[in-house]
Amino acid sequence: MIELNNISKSFTMHGQKLKILSVPSWRIEQGERIALLGPSGSGKSTLLHLLSGVMVPDEGEIHVNGLPLHTFSQGKRDRFRAEHVGYIFQDFHLISSLTARQNVELIVPHTWSKKQTKDQLDDWFERVGLKDRQHHMPYELSRGQQQRAAIIRAILTKPQLVLADEPTGSLDWETAGDVMSLLLNICETEKLTLVTVTHDLHLAEMYPTRVHIGEINEVSRRSAV
Repeated sequence: MIELNNISKSFTMHGQKLKILSVPSWRIEQGERIALLGPSGSGKSTLLHLLSGVMVPDEGEIHVNGLPLHTFSQGKRDRFRAEHVGYIFQDFHLISSLTARQNVELIVPHTWSKKQTKDQLDDWFERVGLKDRQHHMPYELSRGQQQRAAIIRAILTKPQLVLADEPTGSLDWETAGDVMSLLLNICETEKLTLVTVTHDLHLAEMYPTRVHIGEINEVSRRSAV
């Protein structure tokens, strides 16, 4: 589904070029659920930005379902991201003046009928345990409930790729485990490809596959046993 070859990404700081990421070769199969681990500054978030098309590599190729993402213009990458990628952040980015349901409604495809929209939203809010809280404002929800609403927003249209950047970083330990389990179960059931950046080794152990970005920023894979 996703292939990276000879990827390199650098940034210029104080007049000097600093290499952030170097990926000789990496392949992600459809439906894989991967925890991405590594020290701070090793390029984990940069790798997510490359996979989503937020950034392009300085060198190398990124193919997603055969699409040469590295050759796309910014506008074409933006369309790709809107149509094929669901993003989950540490900070939930819910609009404070809208209810949880209204926040999700913002990304409903214009081709959906009113009935389809209602049925889908009713189903998803029940699946994540927010059936009775969907009409609450974000400030009326716990942080775990806000992240559950954000998960619906990311996966409602069943994107090919779900990217999560420290999605439980602002949650307490117990809530983090519950939210991560929910995310994994949804992606397994819906056969969505999931790549999650996390610093939490305990949470990473929940994933079938873990990928470590080493000190030299070369990706190496270690599957769960």
